[in-house]
Amino acid sequence: MGNLDFTVMAVFALLILGIGMMFTRVGSKNSSAFFEAGGATPWWINSISLFISYFSAGTFVVWGSIAYKSGFVANGIQLTMVFGGLLVAFFIAAKWKRTGVVTAAEYIGKRLGNKTQQFYTFLIMLHGLFTTASVLYPVGKMVSVATPLSLNTCILIIGGIIILYTSAGGLWAVLVTDVVQFVILSAAVCILVPIALKDVGGMHNFTQSAPEGFFKFFNSEYSFGFFLAFLAYQTVYIGGNWAYVQRYTSVSNERNAKKVAYLFSLLYFISPFIWMLPPMLYRVINPDLTGLEPEGAYMMLCEKVLPAGLIGLVLSGMISASASKANTTINMMAVVFAHDVYKKLINKKAGEKQLILMARMFTVLFGAITIGIAMLVPRIGGIVEMVLATASIAGGALFAPIIWTLYSKRQTAASVVSASLAGLVISLALKLFPVELIGHKLDRVWETSLGVGIPVFVLLCWEVYYWLAGKEAVHNFIRAEKSHDTVTPELHTNDATTQNTFGIKVIAASIAVVGAGIALLGMIANNGMVAAYVGLCILVISFLVWKAAKRKVI
Repeated sequence: MGNLDFTVMAVFALLILGIGMMFTRVGSKNSSAFFEAGGATPWWINSISLFISYFSAGTFVVWGSIAYKSGFVANGIQLTMVFGGLLVAFFIAAKWKRTGVVTAAEYIGKRLGNKTQQFYTFLIMLHGLFTTASVLYPVGKMVSVATPLSLNTCILIIGGIIILYTSAGGLWAVLVTDVVQFVILSAAVCILVPIALKDVGGMHNFTQSAPEGFFKFFNSEYSFGFFLAFLAYQTVYIGGNWAYVQRYTSVSNERNAKKVAYLFSLLYFISPFIWMLPPMLYRVINPDLTGLEPEGAYMMLCEKVLPAGLIGLVLSGMISASASKANTTINMMAVVFAHDVYKKLINKKAGEKQLILMARMFTVLFGAITIGIAMLVPRIGGIVEMVLATASIAGGALFAPIIWTLYSKRQTAASVVSASLAGLVISLALKLFPVELIGHKLDRVWETSLGVGIPVFVLLCWEVYYWLAGKEAVHNFIRAEKSHDTVTPELHTNDATTQNTFGIKVIAASIAVVGAGIALLGMIANNGMVAAYVGLCILVISFLVWKAAKRKVI
């Protein structure tokens, strides 16, 4: 990487930080603005935010590593997100909006009681520390591969920037930066793929030179059985993860909550087939990577085929993706702490300004702990092992029981907590002591299946027991059960509309800056015409978004 690449990265980092700072005033108006962006954000912004939060730089390191080694298997794994998103759209998203809550923690408190809420808040915070660390580590890894900086230094710098703008602007800062980061990342990959294809001699030469079985969706480690088990996990994760629940509850009505999940599925159907090509192409260029080296395949390809300036752009895109997922989780945890822990347990008389201050303080604390954990990832077997292990142990146990209660009036605090504990304890024991307990290590299929299957089985047993006993724990908690949309007060709607217009204008102006910068890079870089065309397309899109915002049609 040259000075131009570092300049590009610095410019885009300052742009994202500046956007977050712009929403300091909007996010400080009241707790609704900070915690749920006014409660009626445009559904397409929430959907892109959900998508880019899911599609972090971990995708390029975790799934990119699998794509390098096994080809289309990485795409097969990511298709579980498509079907999981559709199931959430059909059955779960509208249910969350119907509850009328701001956060999943608030729902648990109302549905199952404060002690159960505290139990899940502790576990979700613990889970959030590891999932956010699994996001910071990959992007730190990619930056360290491309720069002279150490891995820990990269993690510290990137984590610090994320903490700064997330604590400043609340959910609106997260949503708008997510959309801008989505544009940067999409542009970067659209520039990289055609250049990389040219380097390997075109698509035909790539398909002929690829290893045998490279274009199959399943292999012995990631089989069709793993696909089904991972689909179950993805469904409960997309539908129940507290950070993603905010994307369904902060839109204006149930119909829009469903649209959030539908667009997410569409984006995930298209993107992996484009974004997994680079590490697959690099397998043909350099088939000799071993151990944890495939984790850096994406960045190695960029350094080989891209001219100065464009490497910085691609790396900025990957940093943006990671920042998106990290800021989503950090913002959610700050909201939960301020709204459902501090106000209810520590200071019941806290005003809105004090809640926002506490949320910002917790954002800094949570982010700092996450940075520390990210630095320890190499000591626990690498990022692929950490991501899949966390998913199999905690995903189903933490999220499936809460989703079940959206449909069942019989489940109680005891039944839900016992299901989560059973899933966590058994899955963790089988992960740590497999030989001692069952004589062999579980494969990916069984790990993931048990992670979701155990809590679901426990819940089913409780459901049958309560049905036979004629017990019902709750009657009419989920409001407006028979209506299709919730009603928003007029004053709240007007305030939300003003925030929406401002947010969309910031998006339009920001992506105009991004488009102009990419077009300029393409004009000054060697073989940069692809970048120039991509930049011009982004400029046109930004103009259309600005006009639509002024007419208030989106």
